[in-house]
Amino acid sequence: MLRANLKWKLGSQLVGSCLALMLTIGISSCEQSLPATDNLSIAQSTALTATDGPLAEVNTPASISQLAPSLEKYQPQVQILSPQPDEILSDDRVTVKLKVSDLPLFKQPELGLGNYLHVILDKQTYQGVYDLTQPLVFKNLAAGTHSLRVFASRPWHESFKNEGAFDQVTFHVLTKTAENNPAPQQPLLTYSRPAGTYSAEPIMLDYYLTNAPSQPAKSGIPESLPNWRVRVTVNDQRFILDHWAPVYLQGFKEGKNWV
Repeated sequence: MLRANLKWKLGSQLVGSCLALMLTIGISSCEQSLPATDNLSIAQSTALTATDGPLAEVNTPASISQLAPSLEKYQPQVQILSPQPDEILSDDRVTVKLKVSDLPLFKQPELGLGNYLHVILDKQTYQGVYDLTQPLVFKNLAAGTHSLRVFASRPWHESFKNEGAFDQVTFHVLTKTAENNPAPQQPLLTYSRPAGTYSAEPIMLDYYLTNAPSQPAKSGIPESLPNWRVRVTVNDQRFILDHWAPVYLQGFKEGKNWV
């Protein structure tokens, strides 16, 4: 079991998710998209140690460590302007209007990368929004309640984690139902990465955490520890996170992997 810093019991309080996620990750044998793992320089010390499985945490790739400081000055504030909270729509389509401040959105033409907004409707696959002037419309929505979540993301798909970088709205099509209706004051984990197909490791694990208690400074005594944990299962291997930060992992098998 991989564990962060201290060994926590699996019975500890966990932050829940409103999504029941079973994601596949395909690690292809292609060698052209990304450099091999042993070509990546490692920047900082690890927080997890593998004990009963192939996965292990490695340090942030040097290329990302070099880029990250240029974005530290931004504290993006994200707002969903439309639909309105608890709005009941008379149509099976919704036009989403978003606002973001203190973060330039863009997509670099050659690499197709840039700061963007990560938009999730219910349990659907996310959509990346790089240009707020382009319309974002969800069509053929089922009657009932729907939940829209948005958070700001760095070019390498790591979420900004400052206060205000996330917004959520629950709305309804024709009528209200019990589905897709997370309690607004309860802890919420919005999954982000890994997703899709990768041609090299390490692979980043990242998510957005809402309404979790603040973490006090670590002082080496139990009273200073946060009262939440995140339990992660990759294939058959489990580990516990007690610090909200991206984690870079290696040791995935070729083919499908489940998170």
